[in-house]
Amino acid sequence: MNRLVLLLTAFLLAGCSLIPGMGDDDDNAEPPAELEDISSEVVLKKLWSTRAGVGYDEQFVKLVPAVEGPYVLLADRKGRVTALSAESGKQLWQTKTDKLLSAGPGAGEELVLVGTSDAEVLALSLLDGSVIWEAKVTSEVLSVPQIDRGVVVVQTADGNVAGLSAVDGSQLWIYDRSVPALTLRGTSTPAVEHGIVLAGFASGKLAAISTEKGFVAWETSVAIPKGRSELDRMVDVDADPVIVGTAVYVVSYQGRVVVIDIQNGNLGWTRDMSSFAGLGVDFAQVYVTDQESNVWALTRDSGDSVWKQDKLFNRALTAPEPYSNYVAVGDFEGYLHLLSRYDGHIVARTRVDSDGISARPVYANNVLYVYGNGGTIAAYALEK
Repeated sequence: MNRLVLLLTAFLLAGCSLIPGMGDDDDNAEPPAELEDISSEVVLKKLWSTRAGVGYDEQFVKLVPAVEGPYVLLADRKGRVTALSAESGKQLWQTKTDKLLSAGPGAGEELVLVGTSDAEVLALSLLDGSVIWEAKVTSEVLSVPQIDRGVVVVQTADGNVAGLSAVDGSQLWIYDRSVPALTLRGTSTPAVEHGIVLAGFASGKLAAISTEKGFVAWETSVAIPKGRSELDRMVDVDADPVIVGTAVYVVSYQGRVVVIDIQNGNLGWTRDMSSFAGLGVDFAQVYVTDQESNVWALTRDSGDSVWKQDKLFNRALTAPEPYSNYVAVGDFEGYLHLLSRYDGHIVARTRVDSDGISARPVYANNVLYVYGNGGTIAAYALEK
C-alpha cells in the first residue's frame, strides 16, 4: 500500500493531487505485511483515552498532538482546537475556529498555533483557547507552526518560510524558495531552537535561518536530484529535522540520512536512504522509517546499521518515537507497535484507532501520547 501523495506544482494552488497506489494502479502495489502474532514482553498500560473531534477527516494534512506543560493539544480538520489534561485526558477547553485546519497545533510562549488550507495562521491562548490573532500567509500551511523568541515561524506549501510577530501576527520577514515541478504533498516542520530555524525544502536543501531577522546563515544539500524524469529527481525533505545538541539529523525522499553541524552547515556522516515519514533520535541511535515502512536503527556517531525491522513492510508507519528502551511507531490500521531499541523486535502492540495512525507518537513526562486519524487520543505508560 502506497500512501505517498504526489503534487504537481501547476496543480498546487488548484488543490489537485496524484496518489499512486490509491485508485489508479493498486494491482502493481505490494500489499502491506500481515501482522504476525507476538509474545508481549512489556505491558502498555492505557492511562486514558478519549475522542477529540474528527481527526484528519481522510485528508493528507499534518494534524499532530502537542504536549505543553499540563496540556495535550489537538486540532482536527473541521476546525476544532482542543486542550486536554495531560494527566487525566479531561477536556479543559475547545475552540471551534470554523477554519479548514491543515497543520498544528504548535505551542509555546502561552500560544497555541494552527495553520489552514486557506493560507492562514491562527494564534490561540493556551489558557482558554480564545483566538488572539489571525494572519495570512502565501499558501496552504502543511507544516506545524513553531515559535521562538517572540517569532512564529511557518513554512508553506509554496516553499516559503515566514516569521510572524507573536504579538499580532504581522509579518517580520519571509524567505522565498522555488518549488520543483513535481514534489511530495507535504512540508517538513522546521526545527526552531536558540534563535535558529532549520527548514527543509522540496529541492533537497536544508537552510539555517535567523529566527529574529530572517537572514540565511547557511544552506546545504541533504540530497542531490538524480535521473532523467521529474519523478526520479524528487528529493523532498518532508520529514521533520531533529536537533540534538549542536547537530541536526535530516532524511529526504530518494536521498539520504545526514547529520549536519548547526554552527556551519558542514556534513558529518551520510547514509543513502529514502523516507518521507521521518526519523527519531535518542542518546545513541538514529531511527528511520523508510519509504517501504522498514524501521532502521543507525549509530549516531557513524550512521552504521544496528538493526532493521521489516515485519511491518508497507504498513504506512509513522516516524519512530524513542520511548525508554523502545521505539514506538503507528500504522495505517491504527496499531501502535513497540520495538526493542537493542535489536528491533516487536515487544508490544495495541490498537488505538481503527481509522489508522498518521501522526508520530509523542513521548513526554514518561507518557506516550498517540493521536489516531479518527480523532481518538490515548495516553500509555509502561506497566512496572
